[in-house]
Amino acid sequence: QVQLVESGGGLVQAGGSLRLSCAASGRTLSNYAMGWFRQAPGKEREFVGAITRSGASTYYVDSMKGRLTISRDNAKHTVGLQIDSLKPEDTAVYYCAAANFGLPNTVRGYAYWGQGTQVTVSS
Repeated sequence: QVQLVESGGGLVQAGGSLRLSCAASGRTLSNYAMGWFRQAPGKEREFVGAITRSGASTYYVDSMKGRLTISRDNAKHTVGLQIDSLKPEDTAVYYCAAANFGLPNTVRGYAYWGQGTQVTVSS
């Protein structure tokens, strides 16, 4: 299996940008499609975006499209999530996850999860 550790979260003002990183260890990262999710207090975990095993294709949730960039470097065992034009409603814990099959957009589609990194956007 693969172990995932997120980093890069923090406190940022509205309009700013953050780049989150997900470091993988264990099995080869290129074996997995990778997704990003977020969970705000009192809300369900929601899909943000995903990237294919090779990194050739990405998929973003419509509500955040244009503000997100997901990338991966399989040689360095990392996946990144760039969020631009941050809004207070982006405040959440952000998680990376690894999927064995396909390019899912649901929590159930992902087998492995990191512990999450907190992003707080001030107005």
